[in-house]
Amino acid sequence: MKKHTSKIEIRLANKDDAGFIALLGRVTFTESFGHLFMDKQDLLDYYNTTFSVDKIENSLCKPNNVYWIAFVDRLAVGYAKLKLNSQTEFIGEENICQLQKIYVLRDFLSKKIGFELQNLLLKKAKEKSCREVWLSVLNSNERAINFYVKTGFKEIGNHKFQIGKENFTFISMSKQLE
Repeated sequence: MKKHTSKIEIRLANKDDAGFIALLGRVTFTESFGHLFMDKQDLLDYYNTTFSVDKIENSLCKPNNVYWIAFVDRLAVGYAKLKLNSQTEFIGEENICQLQKIYVLRDFLSKKIGFELQNLLLKKAKEKSCREVWLSVLNSNERAINFYVKTGFKEIGNHKFQIGKENFTFISMSKQLE
């Protein structure tokens, strides 16, 4: 029997992709963080504000936001978001941008789609004259932290974030762009 080779396609996302991105956001967030919520209603409320189709559509239309969407055999499996001109308390200069999201469905992590999404995001950041990219990652998300460290990000601080009744500590990391 012939082995199937998956066709991976990554492209800039547009407003028509908002439904895919909203659904991917919900599923990947649940895969990574759903177990951390004692009150599932807090999780549902977070989804309804953060991953609603309307919110994603509005975000896709903002000039400082750049999204990519990844497909494997035409199935939407991940996305990334770059926010241009996004300052943080840990970096005091201009031309800073934020890697806001790289979410890939768990079943497709082995295909290195997150790495490809990050490469496209960093390339766009350089094209837009960003000198540094920063991000926040949950302090217990070792897989993601290791991914970012391996690709040149360094820890620059941490901050707290609350969703419903749950309190989280995030690590802020940054990477200089040549």
